Amino acid sequence: MNRIRVFVPRDSAALAVGADEVAARIAALAPAEVEIVRNGSRGMLWLEPLVEVETPLGRVAYGPVAPGDVPSLIEAGFLQGDEHPLLVGITDRLPWLKSQERLTFARVGITDPLSLADYEAHGGLAGWRQAQSLPPAAIVQQVLDSGLRGRGGAAFPAGIKWQTVAAAQAPQKYVVCNADEGDSGTYADRMLMEGDPFLLIEGMAIAGLATGATRGYVYVRSEYPHAIATLREAVASARGAGLLGPHFELEVRKAAGSYVCGEETAMLESLEGRRGIVRAKPPLPALQGLFGQPTVINNVLTFAAVPTVLAKGPLAYRDFGMGRSRGTLPFQLAGNVRRGGLVEKAFGVTLRELMFDYGGGTASGRPLKAAQVGGPLGAYLPESQWDLPLDYEAYAAVGAVVGHGGIVMHDDRADMARLARYAMEFCAIESCGKCTPCRIGSTRGVEVVDRIAAADPQLRPQQVKLLRDLCDTMLHGSLCAMGGMTPYPVLSALNHYPEDFGIAAPGRAAA
Repeated sequence: MNRIRVFVPRDSAALAVGADEVAARIAALAPAEVEIVRNGSRGMLWLEPLVEVETPLGRVAYGPVAPGDVPSLIEAGFLQGDEHPLLVGITDRLPWLKSQERLTFARVGITDPLSLADYEAHGGLAGWRQAQSLPPAAIVQQVLDSGLRGRGGAAFPAGIKWQTVAAAQAPQKYVVCNADEGDSGTYADRMLMEGDPFLLIEGMAIAGLATGATRGYVYVRSEYPHAIATLREAVASARGAGLLGPHFELEVRKAAGSYVCGEETAMLESLEGRRGIVRAKPPLPALQGLFGQPTVINNVLTFAAVPTVLAKGPLAYRDFGMGRSRGTLPFQLAGNVRRGGLVEKAFGVTLRELMFDYGGGTASGRPLKAAQVGGPLGAYLPESQWDLPLDYEAYAAVGAVVGHGGIVMHDDRADMARLARYAMEFCAIESCGKCTPCRIGSTRGVEVVDRIAAADPQLRPQQVKLLRDLCDTMLHGSLCAMGGMTPYPVLSALNHYPEDFGIAAPGRAAA
């Protein structure tokens, strides 16, 4: 009997619903010729654990598979790709996957994340080899020409940041990856680190080559133990293969468990061993960053895009997207969604396409009311804005942000006033406390939203004006995005769903 390869994800989302138990059950019942490969997740989270079998027609998928399903799967001939009630189809032909533009997630779910040989066999290290053939300035120029912007939220052009660090004169430079992915409804960084860790390592090594940095750190969210373990194992393999070494050494650091440490200067404080509080800028981290030295700081998805830029060329990458938003973004569907998961598409796709064509609408089956885009500090978008192209500038024009690509859906039962209160409360809890608008403003914000809910209807307009004034102060007076963006969900809830605050919508009578 020829060898049969069966793929069972090792991604945290799959592990949470029993992937290890499924793999153990298959190992116990399948013939000895069966090889079980622990791959990353394909991103179809509603089908996890998604078990795939390699057949002459391609990989055939079954899901969601429970340990108790394994005997009937084997009896039905799933090792040959035969029919079974859990049969999903040939994986690569599934419309959900086939219609995506996977550049960053091209290998995730396909390869063994810890096999460097598998990584190379599927195109890995091509960007690194190309970078080695170029002078540093030419590498930076390719990143500039690609139009790649930071995928962490600020969307600052990555090439300009690299250029600044490359031009700085210093005895030591650093490359730091911000992997403190704390936004609600986001998980792309985690999936990438668990499903294709060598891609991140390759991207950071290229950054070192381009800027003259010889040391790097990956600051990983403490709630991601599997990502930390996978990355550390991958770093050891990369060191053994010569990708890392004296020319560029890399260390994985467990984060401090604070949301504000996702802000780059607070992260630097934490990496240096201090409490994570925000630093005033200037100086910019590109000139005085980690330990006071020039530092490239990007997030996971930004570094992970770089090998593709180098391997395929900047213009090929730039061909995806629209306007000044070039390339692709892995969007993450969460909240009240029927088919939650990761969808990588070029910029320009609409929220409606993502939420309905891919997400299938709400899990509850009720009408969708609002979508929060860009994490807990992102704006709530009403239906009138669901057909806007997902593009940094188009979203900024309506007071929203694309952020890290997280999309959290709410059905018609959502109380937007309570969600606005939650945004202020979240900021009050997570604020580092350094600046007054954030520290005090968020606490006062909770109080004002409570007063709006409890007030005599005749007095509500006065409290709403106070809330708007408070938001304006936080927006323009906060030291970092934590306080500066908290008004986004509050104001968008107030503007688009005034009836939830007990005030009149434009053109309607007062409540």
